[in-house]
Amino acid sequence: MRASLLQIDVNEGESVESRRHRVTSLVRDQAGADLVVLPELWTTGAFAYQSFADEAEPLEGPTHDTMAKAASDAGVWLHAGSIPERGTDGSLYNTSLLFSPSGDLTAAYRKIHRFGFDKGEAVLMGAGQDLVTVRLPETTLGLATCYDLRFPELFRGLVDSGAETLLVPAGWPERRRSHWTLLAQARAVENQAFVLACGTAGTHAGVPQAGHSIVVDPWGEVLAQAGAGEEVLTVEFDPAKAATTREQFPALKDRVLGLDPPRRPE
Repeated sequence: MRASLLQIDVNEGESVESRRHRVTSLVRDQAGADLVVLPELWTTGAFAYQSFADEAEPLEGPTHDTMAKAASDAGVWLHAGSIPERGTDGSLYNTSLLFSPSGDLTAAYRKIHRFGFDKGEAVLMGAGQDLVTVRLPETTLGLATCYDLRFPELFRGLVDSGAETLLVPAGWPERRRSHWTLLAQARAVENQAFVLACGTAGTHAGVPQAGHSIVVDPWGEVLAQAGAGEEVLTVEFDPAKAATTREQFPALKDRVLGLDPPRRPE
């Protein structure tokens, strides 16, 4: 299976419309790949909180329309990163879109863990409620977004739902880049799954981005990693390795679930 991760430079001097047009062309250039992955909130920048409301769009808005056409033109499965979605109730969500090679919207995932603690995304956007997996001919995808990477229980839920390849679009800051690589490898090892984590380059609202998109196999080996700038990271991998790894080293079968919390001393 051939995957291309498009590490987009989100330049504050470039309009959303211009960037959308440019990224559409980049996706079309990936004809011949099986899967293409874009970063989190690449239209606005993950830290450009002040732009979320103004640039929010419905699920089937301009980004949906251009990405659907690009997926169809290239004949690829396209994880189109995430957009600031305005729901039918007016609430904002950080929502990922997955398109089939025919351009159909196959799945949408609203980010469950919102970053910012008591500000930014955490207060501006609603939280998703649903785990999302999608069966492809070669593998089952599990969808997560950026800050989700810090919460292993979400990925356990995806694996329990059949996921073998975990997609993580992100807008991860440079100052925590070491965590990015470490967590991507940890999620791969503990879940015996491929991790394809696609970040952004550039600077979002004064926050330099980590870049360094990464593909990790089920043994935690890094198959490919990008640098800091805009880059197309392409890798060939055998998705069946997730199943064979789980058969050869069946650690997932030894999980002990439902343990009671420790008793407090009397």
